[in-house]
Amino acid sequence: MTALLRYQAALLLRSHRWLPPVLLYAALFAIGVRPGEPVLDSFGLAAGLLLPVAAWLVRVCVTNEPDAARDCAAAAARPWRVHLAGLLTGLGASLVLAAAGTAVVALISDPHSSRGRVAVPQAPAVGAGLTAAVSCALLGTAVGALCNRPLLRSAARSVPATVLAVFLVLLPGGSPANAAVTELVSASRSGAVSWPLLPLAVAAVFAAGAAAVACALSSRR
Repeated sequence: MTALLRYQAALLLRSHRWLPPVLLYAALFAIGVRPGEPVLDSFGLAAGLLLPVAAWLVRVCVTNEPDAARDCAAAAARPWRVHLAGLLTGLGASLVLAAAGTAVVALISDPHSSRGRVAVPQAPAVGAGLTAAVSCALLGTAVGALCNRPLLRSAARSVPATVLAVFLVLLPGGSPANAAVTELVSASRSGAVSWPLLPLAVAAVFAAGAAAVACALSSRR
């Protein structure tokens, strides 16, 4: 699996197809996250922005190879292992963005509550922000796994399905992504930091299930 991960990572970097989603994240981040804003609010926004970018990165990774090259890799290392390596590479790229976004927010944001009266401890705030970002990265990976090959092969279906799924996962109140972001925003009002661990656990289960379904179907198709 290590060799497959290195192969997929090299394929991603050399293709430069990672550039559009990364630039999208950077642009949305620059527009939405402003210096001097309350740190927990900014962490919540940065985490939410990561979800569609993670789904896009997964799409890039699972569609990066020509069919002939993918068939050769599948014959040598089994289809499900090749597909799992692509999913993990997309998730890894998303986690890099999560760490970078968290670091930037910690540097430029105001470590106080949204009303500016309560000081927010820096280390717990960073932990909470990173937890929310990882939750959104996991959910974006799950969306990418379910909305691309082998479940949906045509771009005419997979792209609209991905966009719709991102909204369904991010916006409803009961979703783990919404819960993680809302928990940070609520904590910003009081200044009391709480880590969104339950949304992280649910997101991890969801991502693992989506990856299992996609990898199982990749062996049959």
